[in-house]
Amino acid sequence: MLYLSQMLGKKVLDSNGEEIGRISDLAIQTGEVFPRITSLAFLGPSKTPFMVSWRKYVEGYEDDKILLNRPSHDIRFSYLQPDELLLARDLLNKQIVDTQGLKVVRVNDLKISVSGKQLRLLGAEVGLRGILRGLHPVLEKAALALSGAFRHPLEENLIAWSYMELVDRDLSNVKLAVSHKRLSELHPADVADILEQLDPQQRNLVFEHLDKQQAAETFSELEEEFQSDMIDDLSEHEAADLLATMDPDDAADIIGDLPYEKAEKLLWLMGVQDQRRIRKLLGYKEKTAGGIMTPDFVAMREDATVGATIERIRSLGADFESVHYVYTLDHADKLTGSLSLRSLVLANNDATIYDLATHDLLTVSPEDDQEAVADAISKYDLLAMPVVDESGTLLGIVTVDDALDVLEEEHSEDLQIVGASTLGRDDGRQGLGSLLLWMLRRQLWFILWALLAFLVTMSGNLELLAPALVFVPFVLLIATDVVAFAVNDLIEYGNSDDTTGALRLFGRNLLGSLLIAGVAGLLAFMVFNALASGGEAHTAEATAANSLWAAAAELLRTGFIPALVACVLVIAASVLTTVIARRNLDRDRPLSIIPLTLFMMLFGLAVQLLTQVVLAKGGVL
Repeated sequence: MLYLSQMLGKKVLDSNGEEIGRISDLAIQTGEVFPRITSLAFLGPSKTPFMVSWRKYVEGYEDDKILLNRPSHDIRFSYLQPDELLLARDLLNKQIVDTQGLKVVRVNDLKISVSGKQLRLLGAEVGLRGILRGLHPVLEKAALALSGAFRHPLEENLIAWSYMELVDRDLSNVKLAVSHKRLSELHPADVADILEQLDPQQRNLVFEHLDKQQAAETFSELEEEFQSDMIDDLSEHEAADLLATMDPDDAADIIGDLPYEKAEKLLWLMGVQDQRRIRKLLGYKEKTAGGIMTPDFVAMREDATVGATIERIRSLGADFESVHYVYTLDHADKLTGSLSLRSLVLANNDATIYDLATHDLLTVSPEDDQEAVADAISKYDLLAMPVVDESGTLLGIVTVDDALDVLEEEHSEDLQIVGASTLGRDDGRQGLGSLLLWMLRRQLWFILWALLAFLVTMSGNLELLAPALVFVPFVLLIATDVVAFAVNDLIEYGNSDDTTGALRLFGRNLLGSLLIAGVAGLLAFMVFNALASGGEAHTAEATAANSLWAAAAELLRTGFIPALVACVLVIAASVLTTVIARRNLDRDRPLSIIPLTLFMMLFGLAVQLLTQVVLAKGGVL
């Protein structure tokens, strides 16, 4: 096996053994499963580029040279053909799309097979070995030896030509192998994932190669930040045409996030019908059923026959996707029933659809919360939920794919609330940042406790604050738990202001903390009495044990009250956690549980230490 990096720079000798240049590139014929090398490019004297036919002039390849079968004066030079690619120029060190793994990778080397005089391209090396080989073959050998010693061989990471799609060159006019999987043949969601991995210039280049329908479907699958960037890069006419091709609900979501002037300009550039449908959806609030519904649905009069309904569906075309149910309407356009496509195709053509329809329907209002609608679709296993106004008129439908998007969005927000991190991604690689973050989450209380103990010892106040240090872990763990409780409360009831006000939350927390304090104080009093009375000495042998009982009782007396005060105030003040979290989410700011937990821990520590000092100085303890 050969690699392109090993061939570049090697000598090119004619049949007389005279050096006429150095290899600069190899060309392949793209219309094959494993493309053969068709042309040899080399740099002659004074760095002059030349290209010759591989089949016609190459005699063979040896480790350090290529031998030609004719003297230099008999060689006729050629040119790159339309269906040929240059390996070094078009592939090496370029980004390609792995259409099998659905990811963007960098070509570090190219593997070539040898069969007599003929060479063929097997695939692209995208792993570490290609990088090391490109730097120096010795580095690759050393890495192989080292990995073998640890019994973890450094494997090649090859992508076959049939799964490679170029990013920096348009191959739409190039004949590829029959088995070659083009980027434009992938599912729009997969194309969107790939586009998000590219830089803006390459993203726009690939997007231009998609046909109109796939471009619209792919655009709707992109994350919001990428949609915004790409809209800015498109001309106004291109953007308007793209949005008009998309489903109205998806287009309305995008236009709703644009500045008013730009949104109006794009709407006016659309057709009247597309503009009217999108404007109607823009009138509904965000995160409501009206905001995510689509006006594309199939509705027929009650007296329509099955045959007429089927013909109507056929006339809609293959691009009309929202055909989950057929809805029946009375003469006032009010919703009266629905029937599934299965019921429709199994019925007699002369049957009336009203007789086949289900009339006990689940419907929602356009003002209903989108999460409640998504939950209902999931609960009742529906493919679509009709949205009606107060008079019963059918306005649109919320489809199951939009419901899944809502549930995924709500799940992502919940993960954001609890501080889910993206440091450890699906590839399984955990860096130093992930380890430190894990320690902060799990062991923050211990880190603060150890730091406080060190500072108290160094300050010379150990005797005064020793009782507090014993109870510090309880205060810190209570602070951790109240933050977790506040976050879970936020997840369960949402971040809207209509759940509970700040004062109501404070009252609830204060009442709960006082109840907990009462129970804890009663238990502490019982334990203190047991320690104080159970240690009376009657024999000399019990003196040491009695001293330990007395010390424990004294520690409980002097350290418990400040800790209890701190815990009560921490629980009562945890309302601040909920308020801060709600404000962050309302303003779409990232939310991490670590700063909130640290804030509550420091607050608890300050209260505990201050109470300990004040009571000790006042002679209470």
